[in-house]
Amino acid sequence: QVQLVESGGGLVQAGKSLRLSCAASGRSASNAAMGWFRQAPGQEREFVASINYNGEETFYTDDSVKGRFTISRDNAKNTVYLQMNSLRPEDTAVYYCAASRLWFGTRPLVQGEYHYWGQGTQVTVSS
Repeated sequence: QVQLVESGGGLVQAGKSLRLSCAASGRSASNAAMGWFRQAPGQEREFVASINYNGEETFYTDDSVKGRFTISRDNAKNTVYLQMNSLRPEDTAVYYCAASRLWFGTRPLVQGEYHYWGQGTQVTVSS
């Protein structure tokens, strides 16, 4: 069992940065692949980024976040981060952290392949 708690969300102006954190606890936390998803109002939850258990492999969604967002992890702290730079109003969403016992190096995991989810943290970017 893995428990996930996100933090770091808030209200920022466009162009600013935020760093989200996801604290994981449980027996398998450090061995789990981790992902960030987001859900904007009226839209489906979508993949943002993921990282394998040792941080050596990552995936990002399309060009909308590449170069602006960075996923990382500190297994000594059982924490995964999402550094978000140059934020845009369209990044406004609830951001969710997720953990999985799976990892495929050829493609990012889909939502159904994650076994544990956090409660989400709100990110609001004003123009």
